[in-house]
Amino acid sequence: MNPIETEIVVVGAGPGGYAAAFYAADRGKKVILIEQESRLGGVCLNRGCIPSKALLNATKMIHEAEASAARGIEFAPPKIHLDKLRAWKESILEKLGQGIATLCQKRGVGLLRGRGYFEDSQTLRVETAEGQKFIRFEKAVIAVGSKPALPKAFDLGNKRIMTSTEALEAREIPRELLVVGGGYIGMELGTVYAALGSRVTLVEAMDSILLGADPDLARPVMRFAEKNFRGLRLGAKVSKMSTSGKQIKVSVEFGGKCADELYDSVLVSVGRAPNCSDLGLQNTRVLRDEKGFIKVDKTQRTADPNLYAIGDIAGGLLLAHKASREARVAVDNILGEESAFENIIIPAVVFTEPEVAWCGLTESEARQKNIPVKVSRFSWGASGRALAADKGEGLTKLLIEPETERILGVGIVGAGAGELIGEGVHAIEMGATARDLAETVHPHPTLSETLMEAAEAFYGTATHMFSPKKP
Repeated sequence: MNPIETEIVVVGAGPGGYAAAFYAADRGKKVILIEQESRLGGVCLNRGCIPSKALLNATKMIHEAEASAARGIEFAPPKIHLDKLRAWKESILEKLGQGIATLCQKRGVGLLRGRGYFEDSQTLRVETAEGQKFIRFEKAVIAVGSKPALPKAFDLGNKRIMTSTEALEAREIPRELLVVGGGYIGMELGTVYAALGSRVTLVEAMDSILLGADPDLARPVMRFAEKNFRGLRLGAKVSKMSTSGKQIKVSVEFGGKCADELYDSVLVSVGRAPNCSDLGLQNTRVLRDEKGFIKVDKTQRTADPNLYAIGDIAGGLLLAHKASREARVAVDNILGEESAFENIIIPAVVFTEPEVAWCGLTESEARQKNIPVKVSRFSWGASGRALAADKGEGLTKLLIEPETERILGVGIVGAGAGELIGEGVHAIEMGATARDLAETVHPHPTLSETLMEAAEAFYGTATHMFSPKKP
């Protein structure tokens, strides 16, 4: 069988993979994109970012309706039709997936459906519905992503023990739901199911939720969870699970005691694992770390000069927008242009209630690394826009370098924090100072003003709060 010849092959059509394929095609390269699933978009579009945000948006309306009673507007209790909810969610995913496929055609990217396997450093075997096909390439970009981690102790083969993949299907609303893990996935999906009517108990081994976020940013999310979850247990551990009739019996260690509890379903959200199995990497020079992620340098190149890796498979922050940026770095280097993934500000957003977002340096990192910073905060309790929306629990803060007054980090908790953090990323990337941000006119009344007022507070001149600058 004669192999298909191409300049670049991209394995995996998630936000990193299709971004790499499109960018390389835009730059004049012959590209073939490999995807084994029927719908393009990878985990992010099909089993992660997009479906979770759809469900969060839908269920947020339930909380808004309940809260509106205090404003003198009352609604009848919601009626939830899971079939319609799933169909609406799927329609969004299908539209986006079709959009990516259309862009493939318009850009002239060859699309091959099947599972890729490296025979060597320049040959990829693809198992398709029509049989095996071989691709000879000059360079390859590996973008096969990751999957939810499920510890062996919890993998009972029982459908009532879910990962995020099954939870996002929303097949039923369990009366009693245990969420294991207080990271962004556990908190987001716990919020969804609590709104749908589940009595949610969350167990987190650490002493705080949302590891990576500063405590003052996580605190409003904690308060929401304490109010809307049945229980929130920090410093707790699940030691064992077993099937008990139509429920799951869970042994939980908490407060120095161990208790057996029964739940209708359990959501395990304790991290993600790389999709490296049965990829043929052993036939190349690619090296992997102790967790199985592919090792890359700052150009995204692996130990094999013909192979690049981007996105979740390359470890680090497992974020779609990071993968998209790495895609361009990898393609630039394939084209012979100098590009490196270093000193790049990658924002993090958690779409909980309220949302949390941060970028650049955090307070925790500054303390750990002994980096001197001054922190300027603006409480949303002084924001007219926030109060008009009943969102006064929010906070915007800046981490500022004392000598230069350059902005090193931005943190936001509150409604739409994910939409606001882009300004913080831009400020840090451009080397903006607190003065630059303070003197940038922001529209009133908006939540974006909180960034300006946080900068003004650094100088003791914030209009809507009294914060005299210390000498």
